[in-house]
Amino acid sequence: MEQIEIRRRPGALVTTTVLELSGPLTLSTLFDLQSILREPGYGDTIIDLSGVPFIDSAGLGTILSHWAHTQRAGDKFAVVGASERVQVLFKITKVESLLPMFATAEEGERSFATATGSAAASA
Repeated sequence: MEQIEIRRRPGALVTTTVLELSGPLTLSTLFDLQSILREPGYGDTIIDLSGVPFIDSAGLGTILSHWAHTQRAGDKFAVVGASERVQVLFKITKVESLLPMFATAEEGERSFATATGSAAASA
């Protein structure tokens, strides 16, 4: 059975929460992430996929759902550390042009500090 580990930590900026995921983000593992994302105290969010080998459509939907939530709330959002395999999924689904994506959490947070409103994507 697949498992995912999720570590929630504060970012360098007071308003930022970083979620570090490790393991596949799939239909069978996404419920833990959804539960954590429903907890209070989120503002700007960085989802670190450095430890995620692959994502299925349900996992992608969870990421997009939280991105939409941050947009409605006026918070910033970024995905960082996506593997080549995950980047292919983002490209095929055209999500790469929608989600702000960066190589590292530090780059994502820098974009938060310089952005007004939504973080701008940087390749």
